[in-house]
Amino acid sequence: MRLGLALLALAYVFSQFFRAFLAVLAEPLARDLGATPDDLARASGLWFLTFAAMQVPVGWALDRLGPRLTSSVLFLLGGAGGAALFAVAQSPTQVSMAMALIGVGCSPVLMGSYYIFARSFPPAAFATLGALMIGVGSVGNLAGTVPLEMLVEAVGWRATLAALAGVTAVLALAMFVFVQDPPKLDTEAKGGLLDLLRIPALWLIMPLMLVNYAPAAGLRGLWIGPYMADVQGMTAGIATLVMGLAMIAGTFAYGPLDRWLGTRKWVVVGGTVMGAAGCLALWAAPRADFWTAVALFSVVGFFGMAYPLMMAHARAFVPMHLAGRGVTLMNLFSIGGVGLFQMVTGRVHTAVAAGTDSAVAPYTALFALFGALLIAGLLPYLFVRDRLD
Repeated sequence: MRLGLALLALAYVFSQFFRAFLAVLAEPLARDLGATPDDLARASGLWFLTFAAMQVPVGWALDRLGPRLTSSVLFLLGGAGGAALFAVAQSPTQVSMAMALIGVGCSPVLMGSYYIFARSFPPAAFATLGALMIGVGSVGNLAGTVPLEMLVEAVGWRATLAALAGVTAVLALAMFVFVQDPPKLDTEAKGGLLDLLRIPALWLIMPLMLVNYAPAAGLRGLWIGPYMADVQGMTAGIATLVMGLAMIAGTFAYGPLDRWLGTRKWVVVGGTVMGAAGCLALWAAPRADFWTAVALFSVVGFFGMAYPLMMAHARAFVPMHLAGRGVTLMNLFSIGGVGLFQMVTGRVHTAVAAGTDSAVAPYTALFALFGALLIAGLLPYLFVRDRLD
């Protein structure tokens, strides 16, 4: 089981890499394929939307087929296949198709590990184990910064994607061999998605799940690159690296806080308020010097990593025989929100840029939008019952 979880963690490294690497590829894709920021926002959004759409069938497959088959097959066909398509892309449309396919491939990886945590480990350890998996996987976030820049400069983006396709295929085959499914549940209990939707507490958590990760993922995965180029006159490598490190630190910081402080709800509330404050500070001071801007992006990244704690909060209301569907339903909202708001922010950026000569105006609109989303999602969450396992 440990080897299988290690392989799932490595696959999640790739998942984190693929969701964030377009920020660094923006310049070569613009040069070689004519890709605009709106094109890249669409491609990034499709990764998240296809990832989110897959959560319903992935939840069914985890409960019925287990994580071994679900994760390995989709990661091979979607992850390796999508990277291969990206390597030979001749237009922004083909890049979008490749990103959508990669989203399908990455969709079961984290949920496969969460399913194993829910079924095979003590409930009180769920948030900490989930945070550990995300923290380890966030190495992929870092790999998509300066190291990717250096690799692309050395061999080109096409060769880089071709190599990633090969490594992804090998990893998928290793997962098929070594990931172990938890034992079958000895229960006659039945149920499905509709049973989950009858749980009132989940309806109070879902709005914040929809928006909580969107600012950190959207800024780190897409907008920090164009912002640094247009406003700061800098490349994205250092800024994305620092923000990526802040996101890893935030993940590990959130992990044990529910056990230390005896609450999940109020840790999430505090972190969301701080994340909104970071977005609004960027809105208020969009022309801050480089390191101040990087620090504010890092605040958004650090406090935007409450995902494992929110997943643990939601899972506490879900019966064990629906564990797979439960974690994937919450993940649908989280990842779907990122994809949705990638699309929305792409249109906002384009609309504002078309109406002004100011380089900074499109980004102030994005920062204000992200801050408002966090505040709106937090309001219903304030009424959910705090619950520890």
